[in-house]
Amino acid sequence: MEFLYIVWDADPVAFEIFGRGVRWYGILLAVGFFLGYLIVSALMRKEGQKQERIDILAIYVVVGVVVGLRLGHCLFYNPVYYLSNPLEILKVWEGGLASHGGAVGILLAVWLYSRKYKMNYLGLLDRIALIVPLAGGLVRFGNLFNSEIFGVQTSVPWAFKFLRNRPDLIPAIESAQGKCDIQNLDCLIQYWPARHPTQLYEGIFYLIMFIVFYFIFMKFKSRWKEGVFLGWFLIVLFVFRYLIEFTKVEQVEFEGWTAAIKMGQLLSVPFVLLGLYFLGRGFGWFKRKQNP
Repeated sequence: MEFLYIVWDADPVAFEIFGRGVRWYGILLAVGFFLGYLIVSALMRKEGQKQERIDILAIYVVVGVVVGLRLGHCLFYNPVYYLSNPLEILKVWEGGLASHGGAVGILLAVWLYSRKYKMNYLGLLDRIALIVPLAGGLVRFGNLFNSEIFGVQTSVPWAFKFLRNRPDLIPAIESAQGKCDIQNLDCLIQYWPARHPTQLYEGIFYLIMFIVFYFIFMKFKSRWKEGVFLGWFLIVLFVFRYLIEFTKVEQVEFEGWTAAIKMGQLLSVPFVLLGLYFLGRGFGWFKRKQNP
């Protein structure tokens, strides 16, 4: 039976400047940061915050995200290599970012900012969380252009054949033996492994999440205690992250009883629990009963 599929061979480089390629990933990441800055800036100005303070908050968040993304990848997914070669951690341009690390970076950066400027920590996080799905969705589309963070093999009709994923060339050649000239790419494509386009799954989900949560925030921000919106955000985002990992190629292999879980799922659990804590805190679930 012949299955439908989409051949994906997009060039990750959008254009060149002085001989150096500018990648779609970097463009989309920058656009995500910029749009997020505009949205949060407009919101906080309406609440009476000074633009200077907002700009400083943006710097804290950007630094926290970038450092967190990189350290998260290095320490969560390949700690032995990077701790043995610490200078390799600085080579961000070679790829390797982990969204869970970015989340930790945001939590820490906003905490430092709130302590310095005596502002409500959870209230700030509520506002930052508002634009995280927007930036995250654009980043995932950048991953698509890079042909990275893709899924496991599948026969669904919207499956992608990532021609720039060279490890897939070997099984394609093995399957094409005796059936076509392996130098003929058009023929070889028929035998190229088709995979879940998990970048699209995540990118679309995050953009929908941003739109829905934006309206939720605007409607309930005056009714909910600080941290409640953040709690809902963490639960929805990381429950989805846990589920989407079932379709992804694993970056770290566990052994023993942990072999059934993936690193992305393991890292998502604490964030879901943290979200439940913020909900319980905001809705008063943890109040002790008064003795009569």
